[in-house]
Amino acid sequence: MEITNVSEYEGIAKQKLPKMVFDYYASGAEDQWTLHENRNAFSRILFRPRILIDVSKIDMTTTVLGFKISMPIMIAPTAMQKMAHPEGEYATARAASAAGTIMTLSSWATSSVEEVASTGPGIRFFQLYVYKDRNVVAQLVRRAERAGFKAIALTVDTPRLGRREADIKNRFTLPPFLTLKNFEGLDLGKMDEANDSGLASYVAGQIDRTLSWKDVKWLQTITKLPILVKGVLTAEDARLSIQAGAAGIIVSNHGARQLDYVPATIMALEEVVKAAQGRVPVFLDGGVRRGTDVFKALALGASGIFIGRPVVFSLAVDGEAGVRKVLQMLRDEFELTMALSGCRSLSEITRNHIVADWDLPHPLARL
Repeated sequence: MEITNVSEYEGIAKQKLPKMVFDYYASGAEDQWTLHENRNAFSRILFRPRILIDVSKIDMTTTVLGFKISMPIMIAPTAMQKMAHPEGEYATARAASAAGTIMTLSSWATSSVEEVASTGPGIRFFQLYVYKDRNVVAQLVRRAERAGFKAIALTVDTPRLGRREADIKNRFTLPPFLTLKNFEGLDLGKMDEANDSGLASYVAGQIDRTLSWKDVKWLQTITKLPILVKGVLTAEDARLSIQAGAAGIIVSNHGARQLDYVPATIMALEEVVKAAQGRVPVFLDGGVRRGTDVFKALALGASGIFIGRPVVFSLAVDGEAGVRKVLQMLRDEFELTMALSGCRSLSEITRNHIVADWDLPHPLARL
């Protein structure tokens, strides 16, 4: 059967993967309200397409932190990709490079920064968790820098791991033949069996709960790489991120895996964009499955979006070719959405191209 959209990969991945692995990738925190909301919220935004515009040529290119990419669709950091496919992060890196876009490598990857760099050219960011041992952090950042990574995406929403009940039921742990490759030489690469979630125990033991704004400043003293603050959901924290020297903001609720009942990222986006006032670019991840979703995020002021679960699900189904296909489908859908909305370049996508149900007085009056 021909796969015709991104969401179809999830069901096929569920059939292929061990339950523990699929559940780890698929689940959200607690009631999973935010998990469903990340998707559902997109359906509360409708289009106001403009007609009779020459859309014979469409330019989707953009620049992110000065790097030119083919489209505003990038790859979010997702952990332990070799659980999905033997080639794991190698395959994802090659797919991103072939698509002319950016891959973000997770701290908890099953391939190291050096291994991913060895796949060939490509613009890559490194997602960072701050460990209690700051020497580990400094070493890791230096290695990413040496391996040619271009930015650090600092995850700030995980002083503790969210309560993911499937992982507790399954007693999730990293399969024995895999390690968290970036930490292998530091004796932090293995996850112990636990009577709940092995990852939750690992985080409790290793990740620094004291992380604060002063650490964002500290990070800038140990690296020249630009820092993206990943996990911002409010105007207040957007302003503080900029004050702390962030080069960009990623509006993210960690794929709805941390605090349940936070808003969908697409609902939080506009507040963060307004607070940023154009001083730094604002990106979004969470729930993007269609080209229409990408357009809606850009219309609300995002400079680009990141996809997470679609990468691991397509990787599980068809390896590198699966990830390439997901990127191509999103690209094609986004191009079509632009054409049918009357936009020939990203700069032509405006807030007037959408109407959201929070646009008053009558949600859909302007239609």
